[in-house]
Amino acid sequence: MPSGKTVDCLPGDTVLQALERKGYALPNNCRAGACGECKVKVRSGEFDQGLVLDMALSQEERQQGYGLMCMAKPLSKTLEIEWDFDGSRPRLFPPKEAMTYILVDRIRRTERIVELRLRPVEPVMRFWPGQYVTLGDHFSGAPARCYSIANAPRPDGEIALQVTRLDGGATSVWIHEQLKVGDVVRLSGPYGTFIGDPSSETPVLCMAAGSGLAPILSLTEAALRRGYKQPVTLLFSARTPGDVYGSGVLGYWQSLYRNFRYIPTLTRSEAPGFRSGRIPALLPALFPDLSAYSVFIAGSPDFTEACAAQAKALGAKSDLIHSEGYVSQGR
Repeated sequence: MPSGKTVDCLPGDTVLQALERKGYALPNNCRAGACGECKVKVRSGEFDQGLVLDMALSQEERQQGYGLMCMAKPLSKTLEIEWDFDGSRPRLFPPKEAMTYILVDRIRRTERIVELRLRPVEPVMRFWPGQYVTLGDHFSGAPARCYSIANAPRPDGEIALQVTRLDGGATSVWIHEQLKVGDVVRLSGPYGTFIGDPSSETPVLCMAAGSGLAPILSLTEAALRRGYKQPVTLLFSARTPGDVYGSGVLGYWQSLYRNFRYIPTLTRSEAPGFRSGRIPALLPALFPDLSAYSVFIAGSPDFTEACAAQAKALGAKSDLIHSEGYVSQGR
């Protein structure tokens, strides 16, 4: 790296895994070659890029030497990447593999979303709010998939995961139909850089759709608990009232913290207490000027892209917009 830092890459490691093992915060989200967050230019050396999507890494970018580090595996003895920014300093907790957890509770949040409460048998996993873990079971035919942690760090190490059932999704079906309270599971992590800056003192706008609410809950809980003073607003998008969840704890936070506001919205129905319409369309009336805000967005790629575009149109600065658009992990 131009910073002069050197990181060893173990056999079979991707560049991202090697960096994370040393605690470096290379931006990433999908870990599947689909989002493009971990794109950097390779100055020298050879690497196997693996299977990635053209929308995340175009053919022109490949010819210019760019690669996605979540899938790239070094082939040469040395691989030099063009990566030199403030976020490259060690600040993440190195992820660990196959940590033992017990499923202590499962809560049906909506018809398609179940929340898992997991407690560690081994030492407590250290993570930043907004990060995620992988969960699966090879013997049950459930490949490891990424799930955001839905709570702030706790002394007992318990973490909550909110899993949407996907038609044809082997892992989500396993979680919804087979995984039961008392089962032992293996988690790997934490991963991801969808995290807040503890030194930030700006107003905050969070936008979430579906189970994209999970990392937003983690970030919001952590900020409010540590006494964040600036206004924090959470906009949640759902199709119908039956798809809305988390309103109890969010309403409690709104009563407890005067600087927190929760606004649920519906896209396919109308009901008392809800705003109707898609969040990008509602945003100008709610926040005509976002130039001073930090913005966090989590949901489907289409949702995050539309919200980010509208936030920029309303003055939000690109370096203060943080998004996590989950992608299909079926490959």
